[in-house]
Amino acid sequence: MTKQISFNLFEMNTVGHISHGLWVHPENNRHRFNDLDFWIEEAKLLEEGLFDAVFLADVIGAYDGYRAGPETAVREAVQIPSNDPLLVIPAMAAVTTNLGFAATFSTTYEPPFAFARRASTLDHLTKGRFGWNIVTSYLPNAARNFGLDDEIAHDDRYAIADEYLDVLYKLWEGSWDDDAVLQDREHRVYTDPAKVRYINHRGEHYRVAGPHLTEPSTQRTPVLFQAGSSPAGKAFAAKHAEAVFVGGSTLEQYRDNVADIRRLADENGRGGQNIKTFASAVIIVDKDRESAQAKADEYRRLSSAEGYLAHAGGGGIDLAAYPRDAVIADILAAEAVAGRDNSARSRRYPPDATVGDALDKLTRFDTNPFYVAGSPNDVADAVERWVRETDLDGFNLRQFLTPGSAEDFVEYVVPELQRRGLYRTRYEHATLRERLFGAGHTRLPETHPGARYRGGANL
Repeated sequence: MTKQISFNLFEMNTVGHISHGLWVHPENNRHRFNDLDFWIEEAKLLEEGLFDAVFLADVIGAYDGYRAGPETAVREAVQIPSNDPLLVIPAMAAVTTNLGFAATFSTTYEPPFAFARRASTLDHLTKGRFGWNIVTSYLPNAARNFGLDDEIAHDDRYAIADEYLDVLYKLWEGSWDDDAVLQDREHRVYTDPAKVRYINHRGEHYRVAGPHLTEPSTQRTPVLFQAGSSPAGKAFAAKHAEAVFVGGSTLEQYRDNVADIRRLADENGRGGQNIKTFASAVIIVDKDRESAQAKADEYRRLSSAEGYLAHAGGGGIDLAAYPRDAVIADILAAEAVAGRDNSARSRRYPPDATVGDALDKLTRFDTNPFYVAGSPNDVADAVERWVRETDLDGFNLRQFLTPGSAEDFVEYVVPELQRRGLYRTRYEHATLRERLFGAGHTRLPETHPGARYRGGANL
């Protein structure tokens, strides 16, 4: 295999992201997430390790579905407290030259004009290293936080997102010409007014006049990341996304999903080669297999079942309310007598499964098809096989400890992947888009729908 593999560090501006309970580990620094030095130190480490980017997840609501309230999530630090992911990027960019930044922002609740300026500002400040993870948000509490009684229907959120992107493309790509800014001191003309224009967008969901308030940044449109496994999500990704997080439960399913998203991109006239595919990877490494396994055992011991239950939300059995040896079928039968329809919940569990079985499965992190705990050679063998069998382009590295998980990867895995020619030995491109697609690919390709507004066309 000859292609180099991309790696991002999976992050969130919070204490507990997805490895619930691990904040109590004595070597974990997650409690420092409010401290700017925490992010500066991490940025320097990731650039030293030649990571593609730090990928910042986000939510705009609390996990309050479990036990009909947010108390468990609050107690267990399940993505609360959390801060805005965009605001740490300038500090991280200031201490790095090459590291990319991909941040999550929702299209559902805040209008596009303000985000367009925020994203352009970040692309300027990072010198073209900014990417946007497009989400439509899914928590009921998020809807209530923005004045709605309940979530907007799933496919309707994607319809809103489609128009949202259209507005952004008009602002980013069409509102300003490349040579609009003159900085002509002699004639006292900073910007040529003839080369800046209104967009006058009037759609079903948005009315935006423009012009864009920010002059064109290095990439104009940030690199567009997106994850979606539903038909609406896949269609959206095939139209808009440049990097897609695909799902699956086996390597074969991942390969099929990778091929499917590239096929859909071809059908959209974009070309499957213009989409990079990523998945989440669980990599636990140490100097030898036994030491790595000891780490994995410690992470399992400290994992919080209640944290994972809160993250999973309501709608199922309150597993924590029953003894571990209780049989789930008996619980469902008792609840059915009380008038609850348990047909859907029954299908989730084998007939003889116990509460303990279900809790253990919920907190397990070794069921991911991209899981390995071992020596540097073990990990490199696994990563090489994953890419060969799925055709993925890269991975988001899950953290158990900060900075320990990234430090272990940089110390043990990066040199072995470099030895095999699967990982860069130096940064070669200045912008995030060029890093993904090669030199000269600073801006959206002509086949992308956002490119049709260049020069003010089609506004």
